[in-house]
Amino acid sequence: MSEGGVPAGAKILYFDCYSGISGDMTLGALLDLGLDLQQLRAMLGELNLPGYHLEAEKVKRGGIAGTRAVVRLGEKMAVYRDLPDIIELIENSTLPRAVCAKSTAVFQRLAEAEASVHGVAIEEVHFHEVGAVDAIVDIVGTCAALHLLEIDTIICSPLPAGRGEVQTAHGKLPLPAPATLELLAWRQVPVKGSDVDFELVTPTGAAIVTTLADEFGPMPSFTLEGTGYGAGSRDPGYPNYLRLLLGNRELPGTFYEEENAVLETNIDDLNPEIFGYLMEKLLSAGALDVYFTPIQMKKNRPGIKLTVLSPLEKVKLLQELVFYETSTLGMRLYTARKIMRPRKTATVQTEWGPVRVKYTPPEDKETPGQFAPEYDDCLLIASRSGLPLKEVYRLAEQLFKSTGIVES
Repeated sequence: MSEGGVPAGAKILYFDCYSGISGDMTLGALLDLGLDLQQLRAMLGELNLPGYHLEAEKVKRGGIAGTRAVVRLGEKMAVYRDLPDIIELIENSTLPRAVCAKSTAVFQRLAEAEASVHGVAIEEVHFHEVGAVDAIVDIVGTCAALHLLEIDTIICSPLPAGRGEVQTAHGKLPLPAPATLELLAWRQVPVKGSDVDFELVTPTGAAIVTTLADEFGPMPSFTLEGTGYGAGSRDPGYPNYLRLLLGNRELPGTFYEEENAVLETNIDDLNPEIFGYLMEKLLSAGALDVYFTPIQMKKNRPGIKLTVLSPLEKVKLLQELVFYETSTLGMRLYTARKIMRPRKTATVQTEWGPVRVKYTPPEDKETPGQFAPEYDDCLLIASRSGLPLKEVYRLAEQLFKSTGIVES
């Protein structure tokens, strides 16, 4: 049974934002947690973004050791980019599809917040600080790091609100910055007051956590496996860190249950080309599953039934997305109980790179284990090696069988 919305067996990452969050704090905390810097550099190398070098510096803040992610820039770097520039950069990369989708979703939300605050169309938003190379590395690097660490669930603490002013490309703005407040209001994030006279939650940090976190609230019960402390550029004399706690919820038995919401609507007047885009948007926003069913509607018109499986805490976000992206005027909402076998993830190494394999541990002779290689990883290996995708699957299956985790 899940607890507090966290599935049993999930690999959990808890964002303890007692001193706020920014892009470099997030990336630094992930590196401090144990993420291999060379592995992260290699994945970021799939992004066609020259002129920088990512480093990890060990620092001490208030007597506690942590890590600061630093992006060293070359000369003549662009001072700003707009959303289409950034999306094109990400989509033209060879990064795993999941990393591209999450990175794009973070920038999309940030652009929407900036557009709302400044009263302009989203296409007119120029990202100034956020569009700079270091911020792109922070956001895409964070999404890549979460992919490499195989995180299943992200939970975030309430966020502190600093006070005072911050200097931006738009001049001095009050704290929290207007774009930050827009993002926090969008996810209805719990906030708490603070007497600190500097920026604790940056727009980049807010965009990362409001887009990627599954829920906000207190720390759930789980087995703690590691911690990471990520420092920003400011040293106020106390432990000014983003703290990450990595853990795993132990499996209680052969099966477990989870309650989710189901959103459904029938559509017969939408351009069919939009449905693929809609599916990617919904999955990036946190939908657990999205599928389309051909149906026959009134006056014998062919149509599509859209079904979205949603975590309970993301119902409002996903229903707003359906209304925004489709022509529907209404939808059905109900809850459903899922009964699932526990799942774990292992990684096998091929000569072209790693492949994750999801598997269910065997409980007994009557309940054998099952396993399946991750599609995105196999697709990347197939593109690198030139092997047929089916051969990559077969290779990954053979390597996994050799581990002895699940008997064939």
